Amino acid sequence: MNVIWRTLLVIWRARRALRRDGAAPTGAIGRIRLRTLPTDVDVLRHMNNGRYLSLFDLGRWDLLTRTGLLETMRRNGWYAVVSSETITFRKSLDLGQRFDVETRLLGHDDRALYVEHRAVVAGEIYARALVRARMLKRTGGTLSHDELFAAIGRPDDLGEVEPWVHEWARASALPSTRAEAPSVWS
Repeated sequence: MNVIWRTLLVIWRARRALRRDGAAPTGAIGRIRLRTLPTDVDVLRHMNNGRYLSLFDLGRWDLLTRTGLLETMRRNGWYAVVSSETITFRKSLDLGQRFDVETRLLGHDDRALYVEHRAVVAGEIYARALVRARMLKRTGGTLSHDELFAAIGRPDDLGEVEPWVHEWARASALPSTRAEAPSVWS
């Protein structure tokens, strides 16, 4: 609930842009302008590290809506879940500071889609996140890329992700939901 009003506003604006301009290419870079609000900061009066990921979600909602993928997902009963994400910080965003969230689809592998988010001020990256998302069906199971690309068309500029992204995905993975994953500290 902490960013629900921002989420609804972003989706509303993205739908207006979709109607006005048509669907953005899947390889487009999405940009939304935000301001660091009092509810975003910690006691040091800069953006709380946990808030970045919540605000980066807004970038995904915008891009999914403007590309038309959100409507395709809704119509087919599909949804995406984040399976892993990592964020790196360079500079702090202060209370009241304006910044852009830039979002782009990096590519895919046989199991997931990869998205990059950036918090940008005057063209300079303040923070960057890498997100690995799986596509699922409301009826159960994982959505194959063949099914996804049959519905949306395969973007010409969407390639395989770089090798370091695969290494990150392997290194950050937890066991399957069907396997045991005991919490044992060594």
